[in-house]
Amino acid sequence: MDKKELENLLMRFSHLGVTHSKNGALLIGKAPHIAEYAWLNIMYPCITEAEVCDLEKKLGVAIPDVYRDFLMNVSNGLNIMNCTLALHGCRTTSYNRADFESRYPFNIEDVQKSERPKNATPEMFFFASYNYDCSKLYLNTSDNKIYYCDRYDATPLKSWDSLSAMLTSEIERIFSLFDADGRIFSRMAPTTPVAL
Repeated sequence: MDKKELENLLMRFSHLGVTHSKNGALLIGKAPHIAEYAWLNIMYPCITEAEVCDLEKKLGVAIPDVYRDFLMNVSNGLNIMNCTLALHGCRTTSYNRADFESRYPFNIEDVQKSERPKNATPEMFFFASYNYDCSKLYLNTSDNKIYYCDRYDATPLKSWDSLSAMLTSEIERIFSLFDADGRIFSRMAPTTPVAL
């Protein structure tokens, strides 16, 4: 999936507003019913090869080519429907929570290093999480498939053949949980994938 394809998918909520943050993040779908500065979907500015190399040093592992390409050519992380699903990225500058004019992705260091399930193996690269229950997505470098797992257990509950396939199906599934104004139909219903 390229940047334009992803942008087009997220534009379903463009009627609620579109703008850019001070640091270049694309904000789609203003959501005042959530919070004054809330946006439904956020794409972050891509990062450079040098920034990816610095991130790999911090992580202590190589970022798989598929996700490296995503960070450098599509988006440095992603928030879908107010973090219902968040793809984590690289924090390239110091983060100031009081600065509402700039937007930053969740830090991939957290999900990859300190939030890994105990039974995770080295070929599992964790890069995303769901806000409903902190369950996760990882890319398995042995087959390049994307897997969904519980917060504390890396046993796969669902899989997709590629990052692009996961993004397309998850964006569509998550969007179906919300009305045209970006309000969730049921606050009690799980917003995570259905395990197979």
